Amino acid sequence: MMKQTLAVALLGLATGLLPAADFPSHEIKNKDIKAKIYLPDAKTGFYRSTRFDWSGVIGSLEYKGHNFYGPWFKKITDVYDFGYEGEDVISAPFTAMVGPGEEFGVIGYNDVKPGGTFIKPGVGVLRRADDTPYNHSKTYEIVDGGKWTVKKNGDSVEWTQSVSDPTSGYGYVYSKTVKLTKNMPQMTISHTLKNTGSKKIESNVYDHNFLTLDGQAPGPDFEITFPFEVKAPPARGGAGGGGQRGPNAGPGGPNAGQRGGGGRGANPTKDLGEFRGNHLAYLKALEKEDRMTAQIGGFGETAKDYDIRVENKKVGAGVHITGDRPLLRIGYWSIKTVMAVEPYIDIVVEPGKDLAWKYTYDYYTLPESK
Repeated sequence: MMKQTLAVALLGLATGLLPAADFPSHEIKNKDIKAKIYLPDAKTGFYRSTRFDWSGVIGSLEYKGHNFYGPWFKKITDVYDFGYEGEDVISAPFTAMVGPGEEFGVIGYNDVKPGGTFIKPGVGVLRRADDTPYNHSKTYEIVDGGKWTVKKNGDSVEWTQSVSDPTSGYGYVYSKTVKLTKNMPQMTISHTLKNTGSKKIESNVYDHNFLTLDGQAPGPDFEITFPFEVKAPPARGGAGGGGQRGPNAGPGGPNAGQRGGGGRGANPTKDLGEFRGNHLAYLKALEKEDRMTAQIGGFGETAKDYDIRVENKKVGAGVHITGDRPLLRIGYWSIKTVMAVEPYIDIVVEPGKDLAWKYTYDYYTLPESK
């Protein structure tokens, strides 16, 4: 039944974007911020594929006339990853996420043969299709999406997903809360992952941070800063595999998730960006099919380096992102409609134990230049 549901859902996604009113959502607000939060639903939800966490999907966030998140693609269609139709950006269903979308590395994939099951927090129990390495660009059969519960309040939404897969030995209870801080232009995303299975959970999670600030094309008007001197991380292991770690994480060499790097070290794309001290800077505004990417190293072993600012001097607004766990890796990806700083953290949870972590987003405007 779940396989049929997934097939119908993905068929619907492949035909294009549904009207926004058709996606289950809930609005939260405080005196400073108003945000639209999409809710998980296997039939009508905004996101129904198997790459990203289904919870905490933020469709828009408005502060002082600035909108920080929204669709960066015109439609969802049958394309690999993303592509172009004329001037429009189009997206595959698996990559069509918005806002601070999160992705966990898979757990148990390399332990099973084709036809066996593995898990991905925020998605559920998935089935291994063949003998190729895990690839988040593929859509896997959802064997069991678990039990979702959602609590909606005026300034917050809390999700809980309970998943058990006795066949693989993995299980978890995953809780996530998006909350606006009272009387502040601040949003927090709090998580708890409890291991209810018989095996240790070893993986990682990253926040894709799809930023579409006021529809501005990534370029020299943006400034991305860190509390350390930015440099390309050392080249290690295989191709990286999205930074997933551990023997069950999927593609990439055995060192694909090592701290401070992961995969191939990479400077910003030539002629599009460069490192300047503690900044990642653009050399030109992205246009047409430009793509500026980088792997960011230079951070240390404590959570104090999980401290990222993205500002746009043209529109006069910015966001300050902090986390309470040490960084594992930082990726960066951008095209003409979206920019994404992607910080990774480790996830290691023994059976019967739990792990908690939190991201904090402070939104602000810049002082007018004199």
